Amino acid sequence: MSEKENSKQYPEKKRASIIAEDRPRPHNFEAERAIISAMMREPDACIDMAVENLGDKNVFFSHVHRELFELLVKLKNSDKLDIDLITIAHRLATENKLEDIGGEVFLAELYDAIPTTASFESWCEIVRELSQLRDMIDACTESVQKCYDPDADIKTLIDGIEKDIFKVRHSHTKEDIVVLRKQLGLTFQNLMDILDNKVEPGIPTPFPDLNKLIYGFKPGEMFVLAARPSIGKTTLALNFIRHIALKGDHHHPVAFFSLEMTAEQITRRLLCTEANVQEQSFFDHTFKPSEMNKLTQAVAELQKANIFIDPTAGLTISELRSKARRLKAQHDIKIIAIDYLQLMKAGWKIDSRQQEVAEISSGIKQLAKELNIPILVLAQLNREVEKSTSGKGLPKLSHLRESGTIEQDADIVAFLHRDRDETKDRQDIDMTKGVETLFIIEKNRNGQTGKVNLLFFPERMEFVNQSRFGEDDRPK
Repeated sequence: MSEKENSKQYPEKKRASIIAEDRPRPHNFEAERAIISAMMREPDACIDMAVENLGDKNVFFSHVHRELFELLVKLKNSDKLDIDLITIAHRLATENKLEDIGGEVFLAELYDAIPTTASFESWCEIVRELSQLRDMIDACTESVQKCYDPDADIKTLIDGIEKDIFKVRHSHTKEDIVVLRKQLGLTFQNLMDILDNKVEPGIPTPFPDLNKLIYGFKPGEMFVLAARPSIGKTTLALNFIRHIALKGDHHHPVAFFSLEMTAEQITRRLLCTEANVQEQSFFDHTFKPSEMNKLTQAVAELQKANIFIDPTAGLTISELRSKARRLKAQHDIKIIAIDYLQLMKAGWKIDSRQQEVAEISSGIKQLAKELNIPILVLAQLNREVEKSTSGKGLPKLSHLRESGTIEQDADIVAFLHRDRDETKDRQDIDMTKGVETLFIIEKNRNGQTGKVNLLFFPERMEFVNQSRFGEDDRPK
């Protein structure tokens, strides 16, 4: 078979060779040269601006420009000498680098390379973007090489590639410094709009007493809801999601990432709660035909909701970022819920589990800021909470399982608490009246801490705000 026929039959070989070709890497020599010239001519203004826009010397393609950039930054930070051609040449000569970069004649030509520094930031943008392209080529080339490893674990490999690409994407991202006087007008108007009820400070929860403490789920915040197993944190999260998507003043699109339950289980629970029927009644055949109307109405109601369920087990932080960004771009989701944090994976090898959870936690917080939406994260409490005071003690921040930096990253940390042993085997408790549950706001970076009394109804898997009035207080 000829080489031409072979390339037609196996086109992937031709594609792979594109990376291996000996072609010049993306760069703009003139833009790099202009930046160094500007830093030499106007060091007071341009050196600091270059550091802010470029970061470090590695953005330059030319090794000469890298050397000069590093030297100019050192001279600026030393504050011992004025920066001019003489001091630059002297320092290079002292370090035996003057001839390597071209000598004094080259420095003089470089100094006079530009007539003005007016376009300095534009030059920086060109150099920064081309550096990012080179980094992407390196990441993709390395990824291709890894793909040929016969011993590679596919899932780990893909997670690692996503991490590398994400790192390239954000390595040159800079947040502009906000001038207070420019921000004041926007902030003042936003406060007036909240005061006039034109906008909400956050997305309201279904519990009025809780809203008074946290003022709803606020954009950019990480809300951690923690409890021991079987207390009802998943149920409460679904109550939040259902209310936000269907019951509030605005029907917001929401995303629910479930690492523990399937999409069918989540849908079934939402449907039974909305219909106010027992999920168990379908399995033990106690479902009443008279309840069919409620069930079909619930189906019709839930079809109006924009609830996006991702049941990926072992979700990595890279996968979460990718999927969340896509959901935000395509559906403008207003809140994300994750069930639950300790089941997530970093996606790359980390020495300790505590360090891995810390990486995941900080990644979630960064994602909340990036998308400017609240993220509700469920988490497990360790067994110490059950040992304290014979199992009747209230949870504390130290009880967060594999906590690492969870309590530091979170804007709000809340605990769901009730005594399971008190209700588990008792037949004299009327479950139809609800089980008393405590919702504890232990940390609130932008508001109050406190406790909210809720009632949990196991039959319909729903929490409600506990009324301050009992049956005896109702008017006859």
